[in-house]
Amino acid sequence: MITVRRANDRGRANFGWLESRHTFSFGNYYDPRHMGFRELRVINDDRVEPGRGFGTHPHQNMEIISYVLEGALEHRDSMGTGSVIHPGEVQLMSAGTGVTHSEFNASERERVHFLQIWIMPAKVGTPPRYEQRAFKPEDRQGRLQLLVSPEGVDGSLTIGQDARLYGALLGPGEAVEHVVPEGRHVWVHVARGRARVNGEERGAGDGVGLSDVAAVQFEGVKDAEVLLFDLR
Repeated sequence: MITVRRANDRGRANFGWLESRHTFSFGNYYDPRHMGFRELRVINDDRVEPGRGFGTHPHQNMEIISYVLEGALEHRDSMGTGSVIHPGEVQLMSAGTGVTHSEFNASERERVHFLQIWIMPAKVGTPPRYEQRAFKPEDRQGRLQLLVSPEGVDGSLTIGQDARLYGALLGPGEAVEHVVPEGRHVWVHVARGRARVNGEERGAGDGVGLSDVAAVQFEGVKDAEVLLFDLR
């Protein structure tokens, strides 16, 4: 079974300082046909104007991943964590019993473009925690690199769910395959550029959900950055 979510069909929000595209229902955008995929609940494609951002707000019982594509995102939270996230860095915040945080564009001149990703946790009421790590572009060029996993193996961030996030950078003609274990499901998000996913060309912002498939093949068409979620 294949579910295609085209970039132009996503929910939209524009507040002047924030331009956002919602793969799944979020905020004022509600579509009962698009409430998430397995444990994957939110993929928001956000662009924030210089010096602006999300003021302090709460989260609870959610695994939240921030993935920066361009610019720099400044993060502060009630756990005492403060950091700036750049392209190639991934942040994971397990909200657990509750945390407040803020996210702002760290630049006064350039917009920041990032993905806000929410995954439902396997357990509720766990202590909140935070991780951030830089991943070298060369380790993702032409291959899928594990970025997030429940075991935290191979330098990946540790998530409180049986879910794995892989990232790849693909030049034109570069190809890579992900073998899907039996009973697992996959969501693919094309973050930038263009790539073929199981032979079908997809562009930036497009998403594809795949169930009952043995493998997912990627091939770069125009320099592409793709994310693959392996879900139970």
